[in-house]
Amino acid sequence: MLDLVVIDGKARGIIARNLLTGELERHSAHCVIIATGGYGNVFYLSTNAMGSNVTAAWRAVKRGALMANPCFTQIHPTCIPQSGDYQSKLTLMSESLRNDGRVWVPKNVNDAKAIREGKKTALDIKEEDRDYYLERRYPAFGNLVPRDVASRAAKIECDKGLGVSPTGLAVYLDFTSAIERYGKAEANVKGMINATNAQIVEMGTKVVADKYGNLFEMYEKIAGENPYIYPMKIYPAVHYTMGGLWVDYNLETNVRGLFALGEANFSDHGANRLGASALMQGLADGYFVAPYTIGQFLANEIRTGEINTSMPEFEEAEKSTRQRIDALMNVKGNQSVESFHRRLGKIMWDLCGMSRNKEGLLEGRQMIRTLRDEFYKDVYVPGSSTDFNPELEKAYRVADFLELGELMMLDALEREESCGGHFREEFQTPEGEAQRNDDDFTFVAAWEWDDTQPKLIKEDLVFENVKLIQRSYK
Repeated sequence: MLDLVVIDGKARGIIARNLLTGELERHSAHCVIIATGGYGNVFYLSTNAMGSNVTAAWRAVKRGALMANPCFTQIHPTCIPQSGDYQSKLTLMSESLRNDGRVWVPKNVNDAKAIREGKKTALDIKEEDRDYYLERRYPAFGNLVPRDVASRAAKIECDKGLGVSPTGLAVYLDFTSAIERYGKAEANVKGMINATNAQIVEMGTKVVADKYGNLFEMYEKIAGENPYIYPMKIYPAVHYTMGGLWVDYNLETNVRGLFALGEANFSDHGANRLGASALMQGLADGYFVAPYTIGQFLANEIRTGEINTSMPEFEEAEKSTRQRIDALMNVKGNQSVESFHRRLGKIMWDLCGMSRNKEGLLEGRQMIRTLRDEFYKDVYVPGSSTDFNPELEKAYRVADFLELGELMMLDALEREESCGGHFREEFQTPEGEAQRNDDDFTFVAAWEWDDTQPKLIKEDLVFENVKLIQRSYK
């Protein structure tokens, strides 16, 4: 989908490009449903599929739909770390691993440096020289603190120079204690009073393998280390976007007849992604809500006849789409689309990632605008627009990411508080935790796009049965 067709204020179809032939196609309908997922790939590196993009949702925004809370991004703490600049995809490990794994880094910067340089391994670090920092900082919850808290804590330790991968961006997730604990429990069950350490490790390893074997196997194939012997190396990565198209309780956007389902909308999540979200949004939106609310909308359209794709609105949408494609093809610059995407991702991660501040967000917005200007002057899209051309697809998506990235910077700049996945360094408690401002920022930030200055529309959040309080995991 490359554009939304709006007729008399209602969504009546889309313009799509056939990926095999390059042909532009017109599709009409009495309503349009967008269920195209999230926009985490604006950061370039994420756990999302490589093809995940914002284009369908962003084309709706360009046709008048509101984008709500775009800066709310979930950074997942349990991912396999980036191994180099050449990488274009990150791998998510299950959060279930933190049920039994203990997160730690060396206490000594020199030990961490030696590990990064390959002169030491985790096994060379004595127990007393390890900092189980989540257990230290959050004794009540330990390694089970929420994802946003665990992610920021990992960043803090790595920023101190305690990271354990060659890039310096990794912490350990260690199952040694779990293997020993499960091994002793098995020995007691079997009446092995004098079980040897080797027997305990063997039995404990089997229990862990039964619980997490597929994850351990996946990790070993990617990282090249046996996680039953050496602790896993993990680091936070972009995983989910809580923001998305604004919708009402019927999952309808402010554009009549345009519905957004799943991660493409903002509806169920605030600054933190709620648990079981795939179940909640994928099944609830698609199974329990949309069939009824869309049916209600269509009931009022029963006298509306067939939507003819020869109408002027379809002509205009197809023409503008073709012009955008031609503009990208005709730049004929010197830099690949991938290089622009990678640079955008670094700007987003560094300045609008796990922590943000006013100075960085102002700088980031300007950097993105500069990068966007450079993109339209020097990008190179090979091939033809009338044939199979994945580079053209990518260029179209990156062009939309460049606008979305700016809006995310602006949204994070306007929200002068810290809450969930949005952490502003200026707004934190003396202990370094997120400091909300419920008096001034208890609202949904819905943005109307304008290339010069997007307009913020505030939708107040009213809590009648729940009292807002500051979280604590101490």
